[in-house]
Amino acid sequence: MAKTAKAATAKPKARAKPTLTPVTYKGCVYPWHCDHVGHMNVMHYVGKFDEATWNFFADLGMTPAYFRDHHCGMAAVQQNITYKRELMAGDVVEISTRLIELRERVIRFEHVMVERGSGEVAAVCDLTGVHLDRRGRKSVPFPPEILSKAKAP
Repeated sequence: MAKTAKAATAKPKARAKPTLTPVTYKGCVYPWHCDHVGHMNVMHYVGKFDEATWNFFADLGMTPAYFRDHHCGMAAVQQNITYKRELMAGDVVEISTRLIELRERVIRFEHVMVERGSGEVAAVCDLTGVHLDRRGRKSVPFPPEILSKAKAP
C-alpha cells in the first residue's frame, strides 16, 4: 500500500515537449565521456552543446564560409547549464535549439538535450553570444540577411 501511495505522489520526470525547434545535434555517450562516478562528465555536455551551437548558427546562415568571407566570428559571453538527469555510456542524445532573443549584436538561445530512450530532458543550456569583427576584436551588428533569417517563422 505504501508503495502505491509513494508512486502516486512521486514527481514526474521532466520529458521533452513536442517542439518545432530544429534538432541541432544527435549523438551518443561513449565510455570515455564518463567520469569516476560513471556518468557523462560536464566537459562533454559542453562539447555536445557547442556542436549544436555551430549547427544552429549554420541554420541562420552563419556558416564557416560566412565567418571567413566576412572576417567575423562569435564569442560566448554567458553560458548556464542546468543538469536534469544523468547520462550514462550508451545513452543516445538529441539536442534541439530555439532562439530566445536577437538584438543588433547579441544572440541568446537555448539548447535542450534529451535522452532519446526515455524522452527525458538531461540538460538545458542557455547561451548568450556576441557577433565579432575578428580583425578589430570588437562587437559588430549582424548583417540584415542574418537578422531576417533568424526572425523568419
